[in-house]
Amino acid sequence: MKELDAIDRRILRVLQENGRIQNVELAEKVGLSPSPCLRRVKMLEEAGVIERYVALLNPAKIGMGLTVFARIWLTGQDAETVEHFTEEVKRLPQIVECHLMAGDCDFLLRVVAADLDAYRKFQLDHLTRIRGVQSVKTEIPMQKIKLTSELPL
Repeated sequence: MKELDAIDRRILRVLQENGRIQNVELAEKVGLSPSPCLRRVKMLEEAGVIERYVALLNPAKIGMGLTVFARIWLTGQDAETVEHFTEEVKRLPQIVECHLMAGDCDFLLRVVAADLDAYRKFQLDHLTRIRGVQSVKTEIPMQKIKLTSELPL
């Protein structure tokens, strides 16, 4: 795909704010007529710049009001141990982010749960039972300062 131009960036900014915007309104906001606007959106989708459209849910309103960050240390960094861990993590819907880290720990997870008791049960029943997990350290955020899915353009 060609490099993003100013119009592509305006389209992406608007879509990050409202993925359900109608094409006519999007075209108006970015200064295009509807047909070229729709063509650009399709090109951005086909190029993988726009991966998918989602609804962002309020975790507290669906009974998942606690977010914690779990730092994971494995018994080794060999391919089999890492691959086994990542496959197990993909099966656990409570883990909403998983990052392989450079530095102190091997992985950083963002986990959602109803409350601290539910997280503790999840940690005991799932995280610590994954073969190769040596240690789990949990960080509990005191206050959410910023959470966004919008990327700077």
